[in-house]
Amino acid sequence: MPRVPESHLAARRDQILDAATARFAANGFQATGMADVIAASGLSAGAVYRYFRSKDELIAAIVERVVGAAAARFEQLLEDDAAPDPAEAVAAAVEMVAELTTRGPVDLSRVAVQAWGEALRNPGVHAVVDPAYRTMRGYFVEIARRGQAAGRFPADADPLHLGATMMSSVFGFVLQRLLLGDVDPAAYAAALRVTWAGTPSAAG
Repeated sequence: MPRVPESHLAARRDQILDAATARFAANGFQATGMADVIAASGLSAGAVYRYFRSKDELIAAIVERVVGAAAARFEQLLEDDAAPDPAEAVAAAVEMVAELTTRGPVDLSRVAVQAWGEALRNPGVHAVVDPAYRTMRGYFVEIARRGQAAGRFPADADPLHLGATMMSSVFGFVLQRLLLGDVDPAAYAAALRVTWAGTPSAAG
Protein backbone atom coordinates (compact mmCIF):
# COMPACT_ATOMS: atom_id res chain seq x y z
CA MET A 1 0.00 0.00 0.00
CA PRO A 2 1.26 3.53 -0.77
CA ARG A 3 2.26 5.46 2.29
CA VAL A 4 -0.12 8.27 3.32
CA PRO A 5 1.70 11.63 3.16
CA GLU A 6 2.37 13.35 6.47
CA SER A 7 0.63 16.44 5.15
CA HIS A 8 -2.57 14.43 4.66
CA LEU A 9 -2.38 13.02 8.20
CA ALA A 10 -1.80 16.48 9.64
CA ALA A 11 -4.73 17.90 7.67
CA ARG A 12 -7.03 15.13 8.90
CA ARG A 13 -5.93 15.74 12.50
CA ASP A 14 -6.54 19.46 12.15
CA GLN A 15 -9.96 18.76 10.62
CA ILE A 16 -10.94 16.74 13.69
CA LEU A 17 -9.55 19.31 16.11
CA ASP A 18 -11.39 22.12 14.32
CA ALA A 19 -14.65 20.19 14.57
CA ALA A 20 -14.10 19.36 18.24
CA THR A 21 -13.18 22.97 19.05
CA ALA A 22 -16.38 24.24 17.42
CA ARG A 23 -18.57 21.75 19.30
CA PHE A 24 -16.86 22.38 22.64
CA ALA A 25 -17.16 26.15 22.20
CA ALA A 26 -20.87 25.87 21.36
CA ASN A 27 -22.02 23.24 23.86
CA GLY A 28 -19.30 22.77 26.44
CA PHE A 29 -17.25 19.72 27.31
CA GLN A 30 -19.88 17.92 29.34
CA ALA A 31 -22.61 18.16 26.71
CA THR A 32 -20.34 17.16 23.82
CA GLY A 33 -19.55 13.52 23.13
CA MET A 34 -17.34 11.79 20.62
CA ALA A 35 -20.39 11.14 18.44
CA ASP A 36 -20.96 14.90 18.16
CA VAL A 37 -17.34 15.47 17.16
CA ILE A 38 -17.48 12.66 14.60
CA ALA A 39 -20.64 14.11 13.04
CA ALA A 40 -19.18 17.62 12.92
CA SER A 41 -15.92 16.41 11.38
CA GLY A 42 -17.59 14.72 8.42
CA LEU A 43 -15.33 11.69 8.89
CA SER A 44 -16.07 8.13 9.88
CA ALA A 45 -15.85 7.00 13.48
CA GLY A 46 -12.88 4.83 12.59
CA ALA A 47 -11.03 7.78 11.06
CA VAL A 48 -11.58 9.95 14.14
CA TYR A 49 -10.62 7.23 16.60
CA ARG A 50 -7.48 6.60 14.61
CA TYR A 51 -6.23 9.98 15.79
CA PHE A 52 -7.99 10.42 19.14
CA ARG A 53 -9.09 7.58 21.38
CA SER A 54 -11.17 9.70 23.73
CA LYS A 55 -12.63 13.12 24.42
CA ASP A 56 -9.87 13.75 26.95
CA GLU A 57 -7.27 13.28 24.21
CA LEU A 58 -9.12 15.82 22.07
CA ILE A 59 -9.21 18.32 24.93
CA ALA A 60 -5.51 17.80 25.57
CA ALA A 61 -4.65 18.35 21.91
CA ILE A 62 -6.70 21.55 21.75
CA VAL A 63 -5.06 22.94 24.90
CA GLU A 64 -1.61 22.11 23.56
CA ARG A 65 -2.46 23.69 20.22
CA VAL A 66 -3.60 26.99 21.73
CA VAL A 67 -0.87 27.21 24.36
CA GLY A 68 1.75 26.21 21.81
CA ALA A 69 0.81 29.13 19.58
CA ALA A 70 0.95 31.54 22.52
CA ALA A 71 4.26 30.11 23.73
CA ALA A 72 5.82 30.73 20.33
CA ARG A 73 4.83 34.39 20.54
CA PHE A 74 6.31 34.73 24.03
CA GLU A 75 9.56 33.11 22.97
CA GLN A 76 9.81 35.61 20.13
CA LEU A 77 9.15 38.49 22.55
CA LEU A 78 11.96 37.37 24.85
CA GLU A 79 14.31 36.90 21.90
CA ASP A 80 13.55 40.32 20.44
CA ASP A 81 13.99 42.21 23.71
CA ALA A 82 16.56 41.20 26.34
CA ALA A 83 14.70 43.18 29.02
CA PRO A 84 11.08 43.73 27.93
CA ASP A 85 9.21 46.38 29.84
CA PRO A 86 6.70 44.57 32.12
CA ALA A 87 3.88 46.99 31.28
CA GLU A 88 4.45 46.50 27.56
CA ALA A 89 4.82 42.74 27.98
CA VAL A 90 1.49 42.32 29.79
CA ALA A 91 -0.29 44.61 27.34
CA ALA A 92 1.23 42.71 24.42
CA ALA A 93 0.09 39.42 25.97
CA VAL A 94 -3.51 40.67 26.11
CA GLU A 95 -3.37 41.83 22.50
CA MET A 96 -1.83 38.51 21.50
CA VAL A 97 -4.50 36.47 23.31
CA ALA A 98 -7.26 38.55 21.73
CA GLU A 99 -5.77 38.00 18.27
CA LEU A 100 -5.06 34.29 18.70
CA THR A 101 -8.43 33.41 20.18
CA THR A 102 -10.61 35.31 17.73
CA ARG A 103 -8.80 35.07 14.40
CA GLY A 104 -10.62 31.86 13.38
CA PRO A 105 -14.29 30.90 13.10
CA VAL A 106 -14.37 29.87 16.80
CA ASP A 107 -13.53 32.02 19.82
CA LEU A 108 -10.86 29.85 21.41
CA SER A 109 -11.07 31.72 24.71
CA ARG A 110 -14.47 30.07 25.28
CA VAL A 111 -12.79 26.69 25.04
CA ALA A 112 -9.89 27.80 27.24
CA VAL A 113 -12.19 28.90 30.07
CA GLN A 114 -14.11 25.63 29.87
CA ALA A 115 -10.81 23.77 30.05
CA TRP A 116 -10.05 25.55 33.32
CA GLY A 117 -13.32 24.32 34.79
CA GLU A 118 -12.91 20.83 33.37
CA ALA A 119 -9.42 20.62 34.90
CA LEU A 120 -10.96 21.02 38.37
CA ARG A 121 -12.96 17.83 38.02
CA ASN A 122 -11.05 15.76 35.48
CA PRO A 123 -7.54 14.59 36.47
CA GLY A 124 -6.70 13.80 32.85
CA VAL A 125 -7.44 17.33 31.70
CA HIS A 126 -5.69 18.79 34.76
CA ALA A 127 -2.57 16.82 33.83
CA VAL A 128 -2.48 18.69 30.52
CA VAL A 129 -3.64 22.14 31.67
CA ASP A 130 -1.28 22.33 34.66
CA PRO A 131 2.07 22.12 32.80
CA ALA A 132 0.70 24.17 29.90
CA TYR A 133 -0.18 27.12 32.08
CA ARG A 134 2.92 26.74 34.23
CA THR A 135 4.86 27.17 30.99
CA MET A 136 2.89 30.31 30.22
CA ARG A 137 3.47 31.68 33.70
CA GLY A 138 7.15 30.91 33.32
CA TYR A 139 7.43 33.51 30.56
CA PHE A 140 6.03 36.18 32.86
CA VAL A 141 8.38 35.07 35.64
CA GLU A 142 11.29 35.46 33.24
CA ILE A 143 10.08 38.94 32.31
CA ALA A 144 9.94 39.77 36.04
CA ARG A 145 13.48 38.48 36.56
CA ARG A 146 14.75 40.57 33.68
CA GLY A 147 12.79 43.52 35.03
CA GLN A 148 14.56 43.14 38.37
CA ALA A 149 17.94 43.05 36.66
CA ALA A 150 17.03 46.26 34.81
CA GLY A 151 15.94 47.96 38.04
CA ARG A 152 12.22 48.03 37.22
CA PHE A 153 11.30 45.93 40.28
CA PRO A 154 12.78 45.80 43.78
CA ALA A 155 15.61 43.28 44.03
CA ASP A 156 13.90 41.48 46.93
CA ALA A 157 10.56 41.00 45.14
CA ASP A 158 9.51 37.42 44.38
CA PRO A 159 9.67 36.87 40.58
CA LEU A 160 7.21 33.97 40.80
CA HIS A 161 4.50 36.12 42.30
CA LEU A 162 5.28 39.07 40.07
CA GLY A 163 4.84 36.73 37.11
CA ALA A 164 1.65 35.28 38.59
CA THR A 165 0.21 38.79 38.92
CA MET A 166 1.03 39.58 35.30
CA MET A 167 -0.63 36.36 34.18
CA SER A 168 -3.71 37.16 36.28
CA SER A 169 -4.11 40.41 34.36
CA VAL A 170 -4.33 38.42 31.14
CA PHE A 171 -6.75 35.84 32.55
CA GLY A 172 -8.88 38.65 33.97
CA PHE A 173 -9.19 40.13 30.51
CA VAL A 174 -10.34 36.80 29.07
CA LEU A 175 -13.00 36.29 31.74
CA GLN A 176 -14.34 39.83 31.63
CA ARG A 177 -14.54 39.84 27.85
CA LEU A 178 -16.52 36.60 27.87
CA LEU A 179 -18.74 37.24 30.90
CA LEU A 180 -19.36 40.99 30.63
CA GLY A 181 -18.74 41.57 26.95
CA ASP A 182 -17.75 45.21 27.34
CA VAL A 183 -13.95 44.92 27.55
CA ASP A 184 -12.11 46.14 24.48
CA PRO A 185 -8.67 44.52 23.96
CA ALA A 186 -6.94 47.73 22.87
CA ALA A 187 -8.43 49.80 25.71
CA TYR A 188 -7.64 47.10 28.27
CA ALA A 189 -4.06 46.85 27.02
CA ALA A 190 -3.69 50.63 27.22
CA ALA A 191 -5.00 50.59 30.80
CA LEU A 192 -2.52 47.86 31.70
CA ARG A 193 0.32 50.01 30.40
CA VAL A 194 -0.83 52.81 32.71
CA THR A 195 -1.39 50.50 35.68
CA TRP A 196 1.95 48.71 35.52
CA ALA A 197 3.99 51.74 34.54
CA GLY A 198 2.35 53.73 37.34
CA THR A 199 3.43 51.43 40.19
CA PRO A 200 6.15 52.88 42.46
CA SER A 201 8.47 49.94 41.75
CA ALA A 202 8.20 50.38 37.98
CA ALA A 203 8.24 54.19 37.98
CA GLY A 204 11.08 54.55 40.44
